[in-house]
Amino acid sequence: MIVRFVLFLWLTAALGAADFTTPGAITTPFPTLNHLALEWEIEGDEDLDATCQVKFRKEGGTVWSEGRPLVRVPAGKSRETSPIFAWTNRLSGSVFDLEPGTRYEVELQLHDPDGGSARRTVKCATRAEPVVRADAPVKTGSRADLNAVKPGEVLLLGDGDYGEVVFNRDGEPGRPIVYRSFSGKATFREISLTNRKWVYLEGVTVNGPVRMNGSEHCVVRRCRIRSQFGIKAYKPGMMNACIEDNVITGIREWAPEIMGAGGDNEGEGIQFTGSGNVIRHNRVSGFRDCISHMEDEGAVLQSCNDILNNDIGAGLDDGIEADFASHNCRVLRNRLTNCFVGISSQPGLGGPNYFLRNVMFNIVLSPFKLHRFSQGDVIMHNTVVKAGDGLGIHTSEPFDHAVITHNLFICGPAPSGATFGGYSPGRGRAVDVQRFGIHCVIDHNAYAVLGRPFEGKIRDWTFQMLPGTEFETRGRVVEVQVPLPEDPARLYQAPDLSKLEAVGAGAYAGESVPLYGPRPHPASSGSVR
Repeated sequence: MIVRFVLFLWLTAALGAADFTTPGAITTPFPTLNHLALEWEIEGDEDLDATCQVKFRKEGGTVWSEGRPLVRVPAGKSRETSPIFAWTNRLSGSVFDLEPGTRYEVELQLHDPDGGSARRTVKCATRAEPVVRADAPVKTGSRADLNAVKPGEVLLLGDGDYGEVVFNRDGEPGRPIVYRSFSGKATFREISLTNRKWVYLEGVTVNGPVRMNGSEHCVVRRCRIRSQFGIKAYKPGMMNACIEDNVITGIREWAPEIMGAGGDNEGEGIQFTGSGNVIRHNRVSGFRDCISHMEDEGAVLQSCNDILNNDIGAGLDDGIEADFASHNCRVLRNRLTNCFVGISSQPGLGGPNYFLRNVMFNIVLSPFKLHRFSQGDVIMHNTVVKAGDGLGIHTSEPFDHAVITHNLFICGPAPSGATFGGYSPGRGRAVDVQRFGIHCVIDHNAYAVLGRPFEGKIRDWTFQMLPGTEFETRGRVVEVQVPLPEDPARLYQAPDLSKLEAVGAGAYAGESVPLYGPRPHPASSGSVR
């Protein structure tokens, strides 16, 4: 009896120790222009109940702001990928919408009811906007001058055909080399920025790819690119790039028979691997995938990438492919129109990876593709209008540790018997999500079904009304007035969806309408953004 009692005490202590959190190192990898990532390594907490509140302020300030809590990420590894990717036990998350080039103090309050609570303050800074100094020396030149530019100089390109060019000069921090066309008539057949550092490409026209393999701190802005492949950054990828305000147009036509992963639709708008990249305010259309990470053996670490405020259309497979995102990739405030899949995460590698306040109209198959055992997807405040299932995630490889809350899904019947790339858009259920893990949260979403009786299915629970009990305990059925894209084979103009407020759900809940795609050109010809 005594031996059993001692064994009981030992087991109790061992289990308690496993649930106890031991805080480790805090890092702030790959700061971008508007966001900071926080990674707090821990040991223990096997019951996954540790939490971490976040407060932040400008360094030296007196007023703290509340940030999003960090996400509990248990150690794990990918399944059925090549190679296998692993991640560590931690709390992780982002501080959003900060000012560029600014130092911040971030206070982290870790709490575990089993023990191990801690408070830490870290100091970190966002990257500065990649602007060109107003007093930078400006020279005029032609093709013969391309590789004679010095760090800190701006080469104003004359109109003409520059052919295929490989740039071989690097700038320096604070002193980039800038190639600029104001007219847009400096035309290239192909550009290579391979292995370049601190080189800015502004306002040129490219009728072929822009290659950025191995580049660091490079900028492509206000360019017009038309090509089967637009901007490419294969291994070792690009780091800390800024791709902004470009118009990138592919060669693929919107056609049902070539949609999907198996369709004859090869071509990528912006395809890259690497970390710390900002891809914002571009208009990208007519590709297999409009903005895309690399996958499997093509991927290096893909973390802390920002995909913001892009206007995306006619994506024959994925509008945005965030596959193999490791952690703190942020897909925010994009508009996606006429895409086979809206946003793909197959798989997310532990996360958290954020898909927030995106607007989608005429998504054929699914707004969110969480396949290949995806882990750590945070899907909040998105608005989706489509024929077929509103939120349909049809996979035999269940995702887990996902948060799907405060979204607005509007759907209705698709053409009877129609398939696109061999796939059906669904029968018109508000939600059809049946295979996912025990750590997922699906709640607070709003749904509208137009043109047929309301129905949804989550796991084996089929329902005709909300709220529910285990899932969608605060979900809501809503009535809306919006044109439904009844035939996904058509190309639609994205309507104004900013009036679709529904119980705090959707992209515009509490926010003004963002600008999608390229911003107006600044009046000044000095500092160019």
